[in-house]
Amino acid sequence: MRLTDITPPIALTPLDGRYQHQTAPLTEYLSEPALNRERILVEVEWMILLSNGYEGNAHQPALEGVRPLTDREVSYLRGIPEAFGSEGIAAHAAYEAVTHHDVKAVEYYIDDQLDKARQALGPDTRLPELKTLVHFACTSEDINNLAYAHCVHQAVEQVWLPAAQALADRLEAMAQDYRDLPLLALTHGQPATPTTLGKEMAVYAYRLNRQLGHVRRQEYLGKLNGATGSFAAHVVACPQVDWLALSREFVEGRMGLTWNPLTTQIESHDWQAELYRTVAHANRVLHNLAVDMWLYISRGIFAQEAVKGATGSSTMPHKVNPIRFENAEANFEMSCSLLDTLAATLLESRWQRDLTDSTTQRNIGSALGYSLLALSNLLTGLESVHPNRAVMDRELDGNWEVLGEAIQTTMRARQLAGDPGMGQPYEKVKELMRGRSIGQSQVEEFIDSQDFDPQTAARLKALTPGTYTGLACELVHFDKS
Repeated sequence: MRLTDITPPIALTPLDGRYQHQTAPLTEYLSEPALNRERILVEVEWMILLSNGYEGNAHQPALEGVRPLTDREVSYLRGIPEAFGSEGIAAHAAYEAVTHHDVKAVEYYIDDQLDKARQALGPDTRLPELKTLVHFACTSEDINNLAYAHCVHQAVEQVWLPAAQALADRLEAMAQDYRDLPLLALTHGQPATPTTLGKEMAVYAYRLNRQLGHVRRQEYLGKLNGATGSFAAHVVACPQVDWLALSREFVEGRMGLTWNPLTTQIESHDWQAELYRTVAHANRVLHNLAVDMWLYISRGIFAQEAVKGATGSSTMPHKVNPIRFENAEANFEMSCSLLDTLAATLLESRWQRDLTDSTTQRNIGSALGYSLLALSNLLTGLESVHPNRAVMDRELDGNWEVLGEAIQTTMRARQLAGDPGMGQPYEKVKELMRGRSIGQSQVEEFIDSQDFDPQTAARLKALTPGTYTGLACELVHFDKS
């Protein structure tokens, strides 16, 4: 049996196979049928605008010989993309098999639907006579750039952002839950000034939310200006129309995008590069989190909840592996590699047009799909761990030398205040503590050996590694707006 002979076809990539249930929401916006549906939408909305104009326009944009469409005709046209399903997909594919041109196949598909209009609207409708209006004065990129912008905007707003925000919300909740839970910090992998587990989660929540703010403020640009961006055919064919105003109204008023007035044949894709770099940045922040969580689990700071019936190792029955975090780490890397390529290659086009962007943009769904998969796994991973307080307490109690920073900084402060006997604070503490493991008694003996005033000595002797967390708790509550 050849796998290629099996129907329905076997998925080649894990996004459409093994992980299809996690990435399926993006199909609604970034699959090939979704793109064709948006192309149809752009075409029919352009027909409607050319026929009926728009409110407040001083120059009647309706073309000579084209009467305004009725409300029923407008509804029929808008119903074409809405009804684009399995039959429409097959019909479009049949046309493309002949034309070898996806946008031309869209045009022929719409022509078919116009031929059927009298069945739905009656014999008086003139829609079948408006085939000439389909794709009027457009180059394929006029349709494609608007369709892609619409698709990507919806995918980000409806799928990717909610998933990323759910992760940010989870981090915020963990920050609040663990805000008072002391944690031995490691800088360069070595014991350092303690923090709280909540504060460390808040750091990631803050970093992620900043990038999500950038994504929410992202512009999505569009253009409709002809074969080389000059409205040349438009002006020659219909000089009476204010094409600049009409183009702007279509891009902004009908498509809900930001109008780009200056392009070659293609919309320059700068907004796409900006967006993909921001999503990649968010990916890398969360890649950092996935790695840190893996290390925390390895260190015993977080304990994993074993899933009943699951297997951690084919040979070692005791294992509960941090697979969610490993999966997230790998898929963030896959996503970033594609997003980086998209951001770099989409910025360039040879003179007024080449087709490198056409192939490249077909990978937008994969780029966001790997990110969505990673977000899903990371969130599931975070929801399946809890702090191991016994390990955290043991680490703190085994590293009293981390109080050296507090002691030598206090000695500096008292020296500046004029207290005698506070000279060479760093050197004195270094001699006692560097490279050694000491306990509470040695710390108290050192404090007693210095010329601290009683109040300062008492404050220092009251410190433990578990209480030496500064303003970590307050930082979790800090107003970050």
